Amino acid sequence: MKALYVNNASNKLKNGAQLGIDPTTAKLKRSFDVIVSFTALIITLPILPFIALAIKLESKGDILFQQMRIGLATPEMTQIFYMFKFRTMRQDAEAKSGAVWAGKNDPRITRVGKFLRKTRLDEIPQLINVLKGEMSLIGPRPERPGFYKKLDNAIPYFAERTYYVKPGITGLAQVNQGYDTCLDDVRSKVGFDHSYAMALFNPISWLKMDCWIALKTILVMVLGRGQ
Repeated sequence: MKALYVNNASNKLKNGAQLGIDPTTAKLKRSFDVIVSFTALIITLPILPFIALAIKLESKGDILFQQMRIGLATPEMTQIFYMFKFRTMRQDAEAKSGAVWAGKNDPRITRVGKFLRKTRLDEIPQLINVLKGEMSLIGPRPERPGFYKKLDNAIPYFAERTYYVKPGITGLAQVNQGYDTCLDDVRSKVGFDHSYAMALFNPISWLKMDCWIALKTILVMVLGRGQ
């Protein structure tokens, strides 16, 4: 499915600032995304059938899960796209509750799903989103439209944290805190997201930041510290 764009013409930055990414940094970051995500897909290709089989054997439903998310934003527009993941919950997980955050020891998460979440293997399909240009390997967490307005109203400078920055599979906030389970979790992440955006104003600071986040992400996967 193609990404959609929502007009933000009536929106203005709350602090009146003009944000942006260094052009050289943007080109290097995109090149890095394409090369690494393509390579990662090739490397993980042999294990994908086993993940798919494990999901299918444990619970009925689709192997892949797609969900609408907020993508790249500017003061003028916001991109909306469908993010892909391996399904880690029951097929009818939100049939009665609607859109809710996943909590610790969430009964909706399957046994296979719990393992996939801890190792972050459930996020492998997002490499397709990266190749399509909807996401980056590293960036702020892509939020669901159903939560976005509530979060923007409750948290100062929430929307600004993603201006000109594509959402990422992993990021500074994710490796420091993990998955969101409530409003306070998101509130504490905003500072991390703004810090990451600041690193994109210089190619050297971006490279140092992304290398550190990548290494920390590998550590989380190896040690199974995901949620």
